[in-house]
Amino acid sequence: MEQFSVKATTEDEGKRLDKVLATHAPRFSRSRLQSLVEGGHVTFGGEVMTNSAYKVKAGDSFCVTVPPAVEAVPQAQDIALDIVYEDDDLLVINKPADMVVHPAAGNHDGTLVNALLAHCGDSLSGIGGVKRPGIVHRLDKETSGLLVVAKNDAAHKGLSAQLSSRKLKRVYQAVVWGNVTPAQGRIETQIGRSKTNRKKMAVLEGGGRDAITDYKLLEIYGLVASLVECRLQSGRTHQIRVHMAHIQHWLVGDPLYGRHAIPRFLKLHKVPEKTGLALREFPRQALHAAQLEFIHPISENKISLSAPLPEDMKKLLTLLRRQYPAP
Repeated sequence: MEQFSVKATTEDEGKRLDKVLATHAPRFSRSRLQSLVEGGHVTFGGEVMTNSAYKVKAGDSFCVTVPPAVEAVPQAQDIALDIVYEDDDLLVINKPADMVVHPAAGNHDGTLVNALLAHCGDSLSGIGGVKRPGIVHRLDKETSGLLVVAKNDAAHKGLSAQLSSRKLKRVYQAVVWGNVTPAQGRIETQIGRSKTNRKKMAVLEGGGRDAITDYKLLEIYGLVASLVECRLQSGRTHQIRVHMAHIQHWLVGDPLYGRHAIPRFLKLHKVPEKTGLALREFPRQALHAAQLEFIHPISENKISLSAPLPEDMKKLLTLLRRQYPAP
């Protein structure tokens, strides 16, 4: 259990209690402090405060008690993790394809969260009062690569702020269908839930959320496929998959976007049988979170990390390079 005091200054006069607490205790999110107030963990003159909207007066002194983090509902499971970086506040995982990040219907265990609970143990001081890892951004189940996880409220708040302000840089590599032209560019659209298939996202004329992806061609394999780098300037669900499909360069192996176009594409470009089979039957979207850069929310050091392509994508590229050698 932790306790600390907050004394209101003249600048705090007339402001909401939760806002004043957030100003003087920046390592906690405002929502976390609201829950502490509403849970009876903040006192003023010996009286319990339960109204986050209470208007503070200069000189008011509040005592805040932070209860121990409660055990997370997901069970800790001893699952091997590829840890690229770790310290007392956060860690960065190179997530394999086929691993779900959060437990959900159909995936109650074997997830990254289950593995992190076992790995981190008592080093988790609690996110929002629960002893759990703070997932700052997400990767689809079938997407491999780097993902940063916070161990405490302060780190989670700082990293989430960088994600919102686009200071947390994420760079992906993807194998896509076709020869990408122009060789680099920006895709800027609105993305929202598809009106015809609720499992899919789609580019919308209006009513979606702004989404920006910068892409650059890295390698070409005849007219059949390309290796591209994608830099996210926003973080919408399925953003890279939707944006590359929008310019008709669907991700190889993507089970949702572009499958209908593949048979015609293979026939049109007379793709050799072995190459066509490898592309058509690639078991997941060929997408890898290759680079991650952010400012450490506690030490303020710059953290730059990278993860090599996984073996399945390396094998696919080796085949493509043999079939379509660089000029």
